[in-house]
Amino acid sequence: MSYLTSDPNQTENIDPIIRPPYFFISGFIDIPHMKYYYIFLCFVYIMSLVGNTFVMMVIYMDNSLHSPKCIAVFNLAFTDVCGSTAMVPKLLDTFLFSRQLISYNQCLASLFFIFLFLNMQSFNLIILSYDRLVAICYPLRYHMIVTHRSMFQLTGAAWAFAVFLVFLAVFFITRLSFCRSLVINSYFCDHGPLFRLAAPCSDVVPNIVISYLNPCLMLYFPMVFIISSYICITHALVTITLPQDRVRGLKTCTSHLILVAIFYLPINITYLLHPIIPTNARIFNLSLTLVLPPMLNPFVYVLKTEEFKESAKKLLSKRRAQRAVVLNQST
Repeated sequence: MSYLTSDPNQTENIDPIIRPPYFFISGFIDIPHMKYYYIFLCFVYIMSLVGNTFVMMVIYMDNSLHSPKCIAVFNLAFTDVCGSTAMVPKLLDTFLFSRQLISYNQCLASLFFIFLFLNMQSFNLIILSYDRLVAICYPLRYHMIVTHRSMFQLTGAAWAFAVFLVFLAVFFITRLSFCRSLVINSYFCDHGPLFRLAAPCSDVVPNIVISYLNPCLMLYFPMVFIISSYICITHALVTITLPQDRVRGLKTCTSHLILVAIFYLPINITYLLHPIIPTNARIFNLSLTLVLPPMLNPFVYVLKTEEFKESAKKLLSKRRAQRAVVLNQST
């Protein structure tokens, strides 16, 4: 398929970059009863919105949670809401209503926002790991090191770096010509399947470099940092003489460790087994990897963190009391 004019007199004014009006998202191929899976994703999305909105509301309304650590937790909940919203509604619209054509600009916008919030989920886990590292290894200096200002600076730097990485990926996509197939073998405008469509017509070496660079900076560097920080944390806990203090210090890390396992283990397994698993299995695993952590994160923090449980109980009790007063006044 070609989008170039056939008039030889206009060849000098032709833009050498061929940008198609649309792409076709193939998604899952020949899998029966997939509509039930999409309904499940709808449920997951609603739970993600409710859970993460509740976490943000609790942090906002309870002054005792206005701590530097809770800035990172609030940012994680906000990122989870935005990431789920960037992916799930469009995925449902695409496949439940058979709207698999997506315009060129919409495709790039979808790629940008999905990868932006995916990167930020990873960077938020680094920030929370840094918080735990300082809290356990340098407890007497914690409030001097981890301040509101330093946490805002870390969070702002993470957002800026994530935007830069994804902008770079999108920029090099815009330099490609798509002169043959327009079928994206994924359930959204995924970076890898997208730039491979241009391989017969363009130099995709910069895109290949970015496809390796982004996982290194988004997955492997954060994992190395988190593992290193927990080696230091383990060493610090071992040096604590009182067993109860050791257990208390370990408990403060459990919620973060669960978040790390939920996010990194499935996505790394998918990437490592990518060459040997079928396309449908890879797409299915990756879709779950991207939508389940935002749903589970708020439950982990509310159920595993005492300060959040207490704040949530106070907030719910206050709401019940206000509702009771309103009912009494109305009667």
